[in-house]
Amino acid sequence: MNARLKTVAASLVLAITGIACTQTAPQDPALVAKWKDMNLYSMKTKTLEGKDIDLGEYKGKVALVVNVASRCGMTPQYNGLEKLYGELKDQGFVILGMPCNDFGGQEPGTAEEIRSFCSTKYNVTFPMFTKVQTKPGAGQSEIYEFLGTRTGKLPGWNFGKYLIGRDGQPIAFFDSRTGPDDKALREAIEKALAAKG
Repeated sequence: MNARLKTVAASLVLAITGIACTQTAPQDPALVAKWKDMNLYSMKTKTLEGKDIDLGEYKGKVALVVNVASRCGMTPQYNGLEKLYGELKDQGFVILGMPCNDFGGQEPGTAEEIRSFCSTKYNVTFPMFTKVQTKPGAGQSEIYEFLGTRTGKLPGWNFGKYLIGRDGQPIAFFDSRTGPDDKALREAIEKALAAKG
């Protein structure tokens, strides 16, 4: 079965089983105040290899933040993500892969296993970061707390996508069923690339 058919099949499974691909993010005055003057590029995290990184390195770029997983029906989206990155990186576009084990335990591996899988199976060259928790509550990644507070949405499954403008502010959220070749996603990326920032 080719990658596109696998993604379609996975989408059908999600629809049939009733798994929500989007969660509503908690919204309260304390969170709104906490993230009021922040943007993605004012944050820090760690690379997949555990090195500290300032996301300010990507300031001025349009980014797609994706919670990825190696053992998901959506995993073939890696092919489309890498293709998208290859086509648009020279125009100021980057994909930021955030491994996540929140949904179905589908990213259980170590950083080394994740890197090996992504490199050998999908030839991933876009930046990958330390494993994160997207779900609200204790242990949630600050990146996802920020994104959820700003958009009101959190991933409800693997391969949720946040489009980030050159200024580090979220523009839109696309759920797992939106593949990397989706027309609306591509148009939103191109619009963000064309915007002055």
